[in-house]
Amino acid sequence: MEDFKEIVDELDELIKKRDYYSIKTLLKDIEPADLSLLLQEFPNKIATLFRLLPKDLAAECFVEMDTDYQETLLSSFTDNEMKEVMEELYIDDTVDIIEEMPANVVKRILKNSDSETRKTINEILKYPDDSAGSIMTTEYVSLDEDITVEDALKRIRRTGVDKETIYTCYVTKPDRTLLGYVTAKRLLLSDDEMIISEIMETSVIYVHTHDDKEFAAKEMSKYDLLALPVVDQEDRLVGIITVDDAIDVIEEEATEDIEKMAAIIPSDKPYLATSPFEIWRKRIPWLVLLMLSATFTSLIITKFEGNLIIDGSTVLIAFIPMIMGSGGNAGGQTSVTIIRGLALEEIKLGDIFKVILKELSTALLCGATLAVATFAKLFIIDKWILRNSEIDIFVALAVSLTLLVTIVASKLAGCLLPVLAKRLGFDPAVMASPFITTIVDVLSLLIYIGIATSIIH
Repeated sequence: MEDFKEIVDELDELIKKRDYYSIKTLLKDIEPADLSLLLQEFPNKIATLFRLLPKDLAAECFVEMDTDYQETLLSSFTDNEMKEVMEELYIDDTVDIIEEMPANVVKRILKNSDSETRKTINEILKYPDDSAGSIMTTEYVSLDEDITVEDALKRIRRTGVDKETIYTCYVTKPDRTLLGYVTAKRLLLSDDEMIISEIMETSVIYVHTHDDKEFAAKEMSKYDLLALPVVDQEDRLVGIITVDDAIDVIEEEATEDIEKMAAIIPSDKPYLATSPFEIWRKRIPWLVLLMLSATFTSLIITKFEGNLIIDGSTVLIAFIPMIMGSGGNAGGQTSVTIIRGLALEEIKLGDIFKVILKELSTALLCGATLAVATFAKLFIIDKWILRNSEIDIFVALAVSLTLLVTIVASKLAGCLLPVLAKRLGFDPAVMASPFITTIVDVLSLLIYIGIATSIIH
């Protein structure tokens, strides 16, 4: 789309002039996703602008809008307008909207839907929120195995207009048992007289209704599928998941993992649509927990402070932030890598020893590099060049050796804790940077105090 601000300004001028014909002409050629953002720039006029759109474009635009704007529009619709819009939506989109709306709006939507649509909606709503059944659509093309290619194409032309996708057609028995699939490309390139059973693929990737929706999305990504059939416990085809819904699931799961890794309780609302109170409620539990756990570091410093004082000099204490920070960074790097590997199933629970060996090797290389750099900086630059009398070879050695051991311990903790969480059935994402950093802070202090005591005292 051309410069968004220019279109906003142009539309604003047309609204002021009440030039609705020009507004209609301007809006009809804009992509639905862009159009939804454009209309949301005019919240007080959104209902008026929406009514100027063609029915099919209005429905596509409606699906792309934020929940608050959808609710505003639905509340402003007459029953007839609501019926027209909802009839243009695919079932899965209708279900998504219903799940986000308040009860009074849901009642109006169901009231203005035909009995068959209401039945389908209620069936999909019965599935758990995180299941494949909850994101499927029942609008797919099914073919009989004994019909010809010519008859199959006729059926697609007759029924395909109401289907979410016609590229992949599913071959079923009369009782809807899934037998195979055939693509539109294969149909178009086959002779009209050929029987569907002769050209269909019988090796079908599918999921069950109660499988996790994230698993379904990963299957689609793994096998590069545009649609994935969903079957019940008797292997009867009940719906399909399309690639746009799979992308939404992957995006939601990635956002949820990022929020957990940042020590935030996941939210299903966009940031700008979330009130400060809701943001506070999502963030404060972890902040309080991490704050309380961080008090262990102050207790350790208070108890062992004397071990870090040399003849009245507190030079060793000055290096605590650097050591703790380096350890936290190293542990955070590892934990995020392992968490992402577990999420993408690149790392299995059985790979734990391979992971430990790889991270141990990496930790020794990283730790040795940082230790040498720190020793050179302290002993050569600080002591010889800057002539800092408080730095001697023992101080430099204690700090450098502590850094080496801390990096190794941090990276081992960073790889072990997410795997342990996964083994215990928790989401590994909760073991990301904030949590790892708190643990590593305690470890690094204990290591520093032990090494400093051994070398200097």
